[in-house]
Amino acid sequence: MRQLIAARLWLTVYQLPPYAPECNPVEGVWSHLKRSLANLTKHSLDQLTALVKTRLKRMQYRPGLIEGLIAKAGLDLQPPEAR
Repeated sequence: MRQLIAARLWLTVYQLPPYAPECNPVEGVWSHLKRSLANLTKHSLDQLTALVKTRLKRMQYRPGLIEGLIAKAGLDLQPPEAR
């Protein structure tokens, strides 16, 4: 793997712990989504699916929320400096 990575100057690899949900902003997305669905009752799986899709779409249009989830995970979206 080291040779494969070294041969591709454009590739940046970060070693993460085997299980690190705190480093994954998707965990924050699901947590936020689950909180927004708390205490709601739907009569069918189709209704629940539609609601989840709607809530995820709403999140797309809240850049502050997305930036907050990324920041909480400690990630930096800036490209690494040229080598």
